[in-house]
Amino acid sequence: MSAHDVQTMRQAVLRFLGSLDTERRAAATAAFGSPERTEWSYLPGPRPGLPLAEMASGQQELALALLDTGCGVAGARMARGVIELERIRRRLATGVDEIDGDRYWFRVFGNPGGGDPWTWRVNGHHLAVHITVAGDSIAVTPSFLGAEPAMVLSGPQRGLRLLAEEEELGRELLAGLAPHQRSIAITSQAAPDDVLTRNDPVADPGRIPRGLSCADMSAPSKDLLERLVRRYFDRAPGWYGETCWRDVLDAGLDKVTFAWMGSDQRGQGHYYCVAGPTFLLEYDNTQDDANHIHSVWRDLRNDWGEDLLARHYAEHH
Repeated sequence: MSAHDVQTMRQAVLRFLGSLDTERRAAATAAFGSPERTEWSYLPGPRPGLPLAEMASGQQELALALLDTGCGVAGARMARGVIELERIRRRLATGVDEIDGDRYWFRVFGNPGGGDPWTWRVNGHHLAVHITVAGDSIAVTPSFLGAEPAMVLSGPQRGLRLLAEEEELGRELLAGLAPHQRSIAITSQAAPDDVLTRNDPVADPGRIPRGLSCADMSAPSKDLLERLVRRYFDRAPGWYGETCWRDVLDAGLDKVTFAWMGSDQRGQGHYYCVAGPTFLLEYDNTQDDANHIHSVWRDLRNDWGEDLLARHYAEHH
């Protein structure tokens, strides 16, 4: 990431913080060393930080603009889509727009105006964005996006599928496998009720099934696997996603695995995961008659900027 890009992000965060009064700013900030920095959830419920619902409209615009600086074009669109989908869900459930419906908490850890590492995050139901900055470098995981409903079944937005590509690429990859490959990729006829790494601060790849190795896939299947992985990497700025893909190649594409659990029929619970030496992806769609998606991207070396911070401290301390 260029120094200019980091400076753009820093200025956006400082503009947001500068728009807040003392009480709101206190809610929106914490020390970088706070244990809350690596505590997160994608379930409903309150979080530490300042929620969108308690911001003035101009402050909300400045807060949401942070997504554009840290998530890239596609990632920011999907993150905003999660917030809008939550509004749709509430509207369908209650018949009215709830004035306090935007329950997404923004928080900045550390001082973005100084030279030490800092983090900003957005956390709420089905959305977790964590951006850690050290020098001119960033880290963007854990990254979680959910969709409830996965497909809107009624109302003006009927047919909307926020995470359609995540589902369709997984299905296409499974459908293209030969019978003997499918028998390896499908590790269980029953899907788990959620992503297996949950909201653990450290993702354990030992918790997910191995499935079929990329080394044993045909060329078309390998192409689909690349498209699927890149779809998750699109949750970050384009240059960052490209760096992550190069890391996948450097670590060995043949070491990447794909596993499926549950039914391959639409409307039935299903789950898949993709993992390699550097990353882990999970997708689960089992709740609400398989109309409720959870998806997560974990960097096995750099969640919370761990590798980034280690390099920074080695160079500067």
